[in-house]
Amino acid sequence: MNLPNKLTIGRVIAVPFFIAAYMTGFYYVAFVLFILASLTDMLDGKIARKYNLVSNFGKIMDPLADKILVYSAFCLMVQDGTVPGWMLIVILAREFTIAGMRTVAASEGIVIAAGMSGKIKTVLQMIAVPILLLTAALTETAVYNYFNIAGQVFLWASLVMTVYSGVEYVYKNIGVFKE
Repeated sequence: MNLPNKLTIGRVIAVPFFIAAYMTGFYYVAFVLFILASLTDMLDGKIARKYNLVSNFGKIMDPLADKILVYSAFCLMVQDGTVPGWMLIVILAREFTIAGMRTVAASEGIVIAAGMSGKIKTVLQMIAVPILLLTAALTETAVYNYFNIAGQVFLWASLVMTVYSGVEYVYKNIGVFKE
């Protein structure tokens, strides 16, 4: 197994530790784990492209690992009221729609690459989560409101990009559903 794939697997393995840290109130630990896991996402892609280590495993698992990490965080934040439940439903509906379209396309031998708007969505989510983690850690401090506002701005920006990228994806790939 090559290094980029090991980094991807490491990101998935980090998720239960992130969840445990969050659920036990160790928000700084959860923050560090999330940041490190997010950095592996950037690193594995760069290494895979630079050294021609792109693999089918990586093509499937890399975006899946991102989703497992980010949506685990969002689920935890829904549970404690940081993220509204309806927002997570919108985000997951977009993901399920696109996953379904990719499955149908793959069954026809068509590979649909991720678009730039989807990548921007992921980056915004990976910025929102750590800011919201710090917000949870800083509830009794003078800077709490600043982090809370910043976290909400990035959360809403990621929601806007989620909807936009979903609509764009469906529009560009609607031919997948034509018989």
